[in-house]
Amino acid sequence: MPQARDAGSGRGVNRRQLLLGGAAAGLGAAAAIGTDLAITAQNRSSPTSAAGADAISGSDTIPFHGPHQAGVATSPQAHSAFIGLDLAPDVDRDGLRRMMRILTDDAARLARGQAALADSEPELAAAPARLTVTFGFGPDLVARAGGAAPDWLAPLPSFGIDRLEDSWSGGDLLVEIASDDPVTVAHTARMLLKDARRFAAVRWRQDGFRRARGSEQPGTTMRNLFGQVDGTVNPIPGTEDFDAVVWSTDGWLAGGTGLVVRRIRMTLDTWDELDRPGREQSIGRTLSNGAPLTGVNETDEPDFAATGAAGFPVIPDFAHIRRARGDGTDRIYRRSYNYDLPPTGEGVSESGLIFATYQADVTAQFVPIQRRLDELDLLNQWTIPIGSAVFAIPPGCDHGGYIGETLLP
Repeated sequence: MPQARDAGSGRGVNRRQLLLGGAAAGLGAAAAIGTDLAITAQNRSSPTSAAGADAISGSDTIPFHGPHQAGVATSPQAHSAFIGLDLAPDVDRDGLRRMMRILTDDAARLARGQAALADSEPELAAAPARLTVTFGFGPDLVARAGGAAPDWLAPLPSFGIDRLEDSWSGGDLLVEIASDDPVTVAHTARMLLKDARRFAAVRWRQDGFRRARGSEQPGTTMRNLFGQVDGTVNPIPGTEDFDAVVWSTDGWLAGGTGLVVRRIRMTLDTWDELDRPGREQSIGRTLSNGAPLTGVNETDEPDFAATGAAGFPVIPDFAHIRRARGDGTDRIYRRSYNYDLPPTGEGVSESGLIFATYQADVTAQFVPIQRRLDELDLLNQWTIPIGSAVFAIPPGCDHGGYIGETLLP
């Protein structure tokens, strides 16, 4: 006669079958079902189950309200969606105010793990997983609001390496959504786009990712799909240095910042043809741990004056870190994401970087860096900027307020 086996083995008679079979003969079916439910409830409240629940991070939240918008100084989440929208022709100042009140209210609810007001799938809002929603204003939105735009709020100058496509560039309103859970990102995007559809239409959407939360130690510098560490010299949020680099102090934008979003295609199929020493020379850092070619650790200061036995610079003139550094006075805060799409043609990759930088003054801080990279950066052989947009990120708001209220009082 076959022996009953443990339910965890996947074979034989399981606990429910025993209860509804042999046990039911002595207790009756109703009593057996009641016993089963009691055991299930007991298991759910057991120490083992409680310990497992403590490890779940989906309920983690980041405050939406405050002097600055969340999603800038926030430790980057694993998934993001940058969405650029074009305003409808008839949206005026009053319409902008209504739109931002609605978007702010639902974004704040979703960040708390609560459903949006008209949410038809409220269960999907229950795991915010450090959700942040950050709004940005393009030059036309500021003009319709009757505000004074900072001088830098305009398309970037033309660079020789650019191959920009309209489908990834420009926009009047930016909605940047980030969370450690991709379902949360998707649901939040749907809710907020439903809010905005009376006022604006989607121009472009760029979805990005980093390592999953918990796969690396907190604070580890991200790697892009070239395998490079990306963002070693970032200012540290919460420091005076960060505040000076990132936050604006002028007018309605005080407490806000400037955002540049560049979509950079990486030609991984040709990068594969380059040997490891060639890759490290083009970057100026080792691939293993991101140390400069003149150092041992990632955070070692590069020695740009060091030369090798033949008298050539150890970090070449064309190396990315030398071109990006300049004299060290032009600084930005990088918060970028990788992207990876189905390949087209004969290649195996359609990948790249959603290069997102925050700085108080785009013209004074970002543009000089990009000009140096445009002039001489060996990485240009494997990178192609195909999208570009500039937004003003307004300051945050208090409970009862809304994003953009300093521009739209």
